[in-house]
Amino acid sequence: MQTEVKAFLRRHGLLAGFGLFLISVALSADAFLTPGNIFDVLRQVSITGVMAVGVTFVVITGRLDLSVGSLLTLLTVIVVDQHNTSGPAMAILITLAAGIGVGMFNGVLVGLVGLNALIVTLAMLSFLQGLVLFYSGGSNVNVQNAQTTWFAVFGRHDLLGVPVPALIFLVTAVIAAFVLNRTVFGRQVFAVGGNETASRFSGIASKWTVFWAYALSGLTTAIAAVIMGSRVMGAQNTIGQGYELTVLAGVILGGTSLLGGSGSIWRTVLGITMLGFIQNGLLLLGFPYYVQWLVTWAVIILAVWIDLGAKRGRILA
Repeated sequence: MQTEVKAFLRRHGLLAGFGLFLISVALSADAFLTPGNIFDVLRQVSITGVMAVGVTFVVITGRLDLSVGSLLTLLTVIVVDQHNTSGPAMAILITLAAGIGVGMFNGVLVGLVGLNALIVTLAMLSFLQGLVLFYSGGSNVNVQNAQTTWFAVFGRHDLLGVPVPALIFLVTAVIAAFVLNRTVFGRQVFAVGGNETASRFSGIASKWTVFWAYALSGLTTAIAAVIMGSRVMGAQNTIGQGYELTVLAGVILGGTSLLGGSGSIWRTVLGITMLGFIQNGLLLLGFPYYVQWLVTWAVIILAVWIDLGAKRGRILA
């Protein structure tokens, strides 16, 4: 019996706890499970969700990317500023190119050079924060002609009653899941994270696999920046602050192992969505905004504990 309880906790413990949370909040806040609130939550989590899709590739390789929050800030400032100077189409292309470029640079340092991923991405986080201030001159930027530009479609519009950001999140997840599960590159990502030494002896270019995983993380962060800029129609110099914590929490909550070698795009989607509903439920129950950060911390600790316990074959010991 005890073995069965442990197996259930490993596989479904967080999901069961989330179900209990949904029921308790729904009984206390009538607006929680209404269609309007559900779509609002999906619109909100789409930004972190798109970012988390790319970060999942990095984490499965056994690395981290803590620079995505600052990169989101920089790219949002770029897409808004370039919208005003070059038009929305060119702004989006420049933003995507910049995101991929930063991701590739991380990939060079971590994958090709072999530097520690934690140190590299922490340093990149600091560098990007300074670059934002240099680029913007310390001033906030706003989209000109916000009421008439088609740029608003990515963050503010609906399609058949569903928020466009949520649809972008879904399409990104579908493509990423196909790449991860149905392509040679996806199998190489799992192999590198599971046993990098063995993958090299198997003929896998593990350094380049890590490189492209970081490039994907930069690309998805750029897509998220387009959504963010379109939704806010402006950018502050701290707009992405703390997003790296939320993204990582969602990835871990979805069951992607920090030790590498295992993970799923759809579980990441579930983890990000769970975290969004938890934060929304706390607000509807009247808790202060800062409680979300305390809960995020608790979720990360719990998810890592379950992950490590599952790897070691013991959770409740």
